[in-house]
Amino acid sequence: MLDNRPPLPPEIARRRTFAIIAHPDAGKTTLTEKFLLFGGAIQMAGQVRAKGEARRTRSDFMKLEQDRGISVSASAMSFDYREFRFNLVDTPGHSDFSEDTYRTLTAVDAAIMVIDGAKGVESQTRKLFEVCRLRDLPILTFCNKMDRESRDTFEIIDEIQENLAIDVAPASWPIGSGREFLGAYDLMNDRLELMDRADRNKVAETVQITGLDDPKLADHIPADLLAKLREEVEMARELLPAFDRAAFLNGSMTPIWFGSAINSFGVKELMEGIGNFGPEPQPQKASERMVGAEETPVTGFVFKVQANMDPKHRDRVAFVRLASGHFERGMKMLHVRSKKPMAVTNPVLFLAADRELTEEAWAGDIIGIPNHGQLRIGDALTEGEALRFTGIPSFAPELLQSVRATDPMKAKHLEKALMQFAEEGAAKVFKPMIGSGFIVGVVGALQFDVLASRIEIEYGIPVRFEGSGFTSARWIAGPQDEMDKLINVNKQHIAVDNDGDMVFLTRLQWDIDRVIRDYPALKLTATKEMMA
Repeated sequence: MLDNRPPLPPEIARRRTFAIIAHPDAGKTTLTEKFLLFGGAIQMAGQVRAKGEARRTRSDFMKLEQDRGISVSASAMSFDYREFRFNLVDTPGHSDFSEDTYRTLTAVDAAIMVIDGAKGVESQTRKLFEVCRLRDLPILTFCNKMDRESRDTFEIIDEIQENLAIDVAPASWPIGSGREFLGAYDLMNDRLELMDRADRNKVAETVQITGLDDPKLADHIPADLLAKLREEVEMARELLPAFDRAAFLNGSMTPIWFGSAINSFGVKELMEGIGNFGPEPQPQKASERMVGAEETPVTGFVFKVQANMDPKHRDRVAFVRLASGHFERGMKMLHVRSKKPMAVTNPVLFLAADRELTEEAWAGDIIGIPNHGQLRIGDALTEGEALRFTGIPSFAPELLQSVRATDPMKAKHLEKALMQFAEEGAAKVFKPMIGSGFIVGVVGALQFDVLASRIEIEYGIPVRFEGSGFTSARWIAGPQDEMDKLINVNKQHIAVDNDGDMVFLTRLQWDIDRVIRDYPALKLTATKEMMA
C-alpha cells in the first residue's frame, strides 16, 4: 500500500471496495445480507435457508442459485454505512466457480475472509487466500457461527497463522460458545458486546467498560465464563500481536472478529473495522503505468460481464471498476480495444439483481454498463489514454465436454449462446479445427449444469453435454512458422478460442511434454491475461 500519494478527494477517500471470500456454507451470503441490513439497504434479511419468499436472498439472483441455496455468480452491491460508501462484491463460494472469484479479486482493495468456527480454515478458503496474497490484498477475518459448537479460540487462530502464514490480531474475543455463547469482548474499544438471541435482525446490547477488572462485567457474565475470559484475554495479549494498521494494509496481518452472522452479532463491529481501517481506493496496475485514484481523467476496467440479469430484456451488463476520476452519466469514453468512442448513457449501480440509474460515480465504485456485446472482460475505458489494465486472469479449463443442441435446427442459435457465455467468462468455448461443433471448458462440473440451465432458460435451446476425450487446454504462443508446423502435424488437437487465439487440446500430460520437447520455441500456457 502506497502512502506517498497525494490526498484523495473526500468522495473517493470515503469509499471502501471489498470482496467477501469463504468456503461454501461458511455463512458468507448471510453476512452479506446483514451488511445490507445495517447499511439501511434492505428492511429484512432473507436467510439463505429460510422458506418461501424470505429465502430469496438479495445477492443470489440466478434461478439455479435460488434453487440450490449457493452463490454461483459474483454480484456487486453499493450502499452507505456511517460516513463511508461500501462497494461490496459477493463472490461465489462454490469452488466450481473460483475463476469468477479470482477475477473479482482484481477489482477490490480488500477482502473479508469468513470462516466457520467449527471447521476453521477449509480448502477453498486456502485457495482464495492465496489469490489475495498474490495481490497483497489486506484481509479482515470473521469467524462465524460462534453460537454453534465451535473450536477453541486459540486453536482457530493458530490454524489461520500456520496454514495461511499470516499474523492474526484479535479485534474481539468470544465469551463462551455454542449454547453458552453470550457475545464478545471488543479489545479495540474496551466494550462488552452481548448477543440478542430473541431478535436475529437486532443489534445486541453494548456495555462500555473500563478494562476486564470492571465490576460491571459480573452483572452480565456468569462467574466461570468471566474467569475464562480474563485468563484467555491475558494470554492472547501476551502471545498474539496487537493490531498494526500498516501490517494489515500490506497483507501480513489480519484482524479477527468472532460472531454469528445469522444472529446479527459481530457484524457491526466488522463493518466499523472496514470503515476505520480498510484501504481507500488503491492505484491500479496498467501495462503502461500505475493509475492513481486521485487522477482527474476517468478510467476503469471490465472485470465481469453478466448476461440476461433481467430475463425479460436480453441484455448484458459489464461490471466496471472505476480506477480514477469522477464519472458522470453521458460521458464519452474511449473503448481502448476497439479504439472507438462510447457514450455511457445508462450506467447503473447495483443492489444485487436490483439496479438503478446513476448520475455519477467515483474511483473505487463498481458501475454496470448495459451493452450489446461490445464490452468484454479485461476491456479498458478511458477519457482518451490508451491504457491496458493488467492482471485479470483467464484460466485453462479442467473439464472439457462437447455440446450439441438436442434440436439440430437450433445449432446456429447455440453458437450465439456459447459465444455470449464465453465473453461473459462463464466458460471457455473452443472450435476444433477438425469436425463440427464446439467444446466447452469449465473449472468445475457444476458449471455444466448452470450452462445447460441458462441456455435453455435464456435461449430456449435444450442441450446435451458429452465427453470430448480431452482433459485440458493450453494456449499456444511463439513464432508463426513454428506454430504452423505444430498445427500441420496435430490438427486433431488444435482449436481456437472465442477470441481467435490458438489452443492445444490435450488428452494426456504426455501430449504437453511432447510439444515442449519437439517445439522448444513455442510456449504452452495454462493462463492468458485478458486485456484490451
